[in-house]
Amino acid sequence: MTQQLGRLEDLPVDYVAALKAQNLVPLWPNLRAVLPPEKPIPNTRATHWSYEALRPLLLKAGELTPIEKAERRVLVLANPGHGLEKMQASAAMYLGMQLLMPGEWAPAHRHTPNAVRMVVEGEGAWTTVSGEKCPMQRGDLILTPSGLWHEHGHDGTEPVVWLDVLDLPLVYYMEASYHVDGPAQAVLSGRGDRVYARGGVVPTQVFGATRNGYPMLRYPWAEARAALETLALEEPSLDAVQVTYTNPETGGDAQNILGFHALMLRPGQILRLPARSPASVFHLIEGAADVRVNEQAFDLAEADTCCAPGYTPVTLSNRSATSPAFLFIADEAPLHRKLGVYENRG
Repeated sequence: MTQQLGRLEDLPVDYVAALKAQNLVPLWPNLRAVLPPEKPIPNTRATHWSYEALRPLLLKAGELTPIEKAERRVLVLANPGHGLEKMQASAAMYLGMQLLMPGEWAPAHRHTPNAVRMVVEGEGAWTTVSGEKCPMQRGDLILTPSGLWHEHGHDGTEPVVWLDVLDLPLVYYMEASYHVDGPAQAVLSGRGDRVYARGGVVPTQVFGATRNGYPMLRYPWAEARAALETLALEEPSLDAVQVTYTNPETGGDAQNILGFHALMLRPGQILRLPARSPASVFHLIEGAADVRVNEQAFDLAEADTCCAPGYTPVTLSNRSATSPAFLFIADEAPLHRKLGVYENRG
């Protein structure tokens, strides 16, 4: 049984005033709020963002606000549990749907938060990161790590949309969030997604390390999808057909704060994920899936996104009995492991 602690209102008013005058706070009335029994009480709520509903609003933003006035034309997927004004999906994750229209250019800058782009729709856009020009195709994952120059451009004829995932809430909380504007980048030769396209073999570093510490910036969806299909075929008894986006030189996570994965649900499959400490985001790339978080259920259509708080079991179901479903997953697992607070409660 948890011990009952004294309340602030139990203390004399003049004593509380004296504490405030010295910028002091008694711990015991607040102890259970910051150290609740057994497990945390998350602010993150299970939340669903429908792409069908937000897409016309995003395209309307393209009409209302030119790129020169927006710099980055984004609708933030905000979690109501944290308050919409805080613009965060979970304690450490920010999500945004970004629109680039034909002929537009989002100028170069760099910033302290790490970012990735998951391409949702459209052709002809590109992101240049540290001089490496990365074409953007549906389902591709593109990294823009902390401190690296990046810009976006569009040479195609239709709108291009992608999902941004940043560790912005964490970096902002640490009072370390800022950006620097820069000139257009000179495009360098070489693309990491081609150099590191073969599993199990990497270029031998004889004359020095990778130029920016991130040897692979673009992870093509065609390769990730093929890996999932092969894994499902070769391991028919495997429950979770999932791959992790990694740094091909180190074998570690693709970025150092958030983790990124692709998961395939076999036709008709129901997959029960364990309750883990990190919050998770699920974005449906292909197919149709249901996501159940505790008593809440979300029907995901293609390009829909939802999030689940930590310490909560999640059930994923493929609504199709004949076709697989493919999901992109982002989570806070690398951060939790680094802090020593990662838990898997089964």
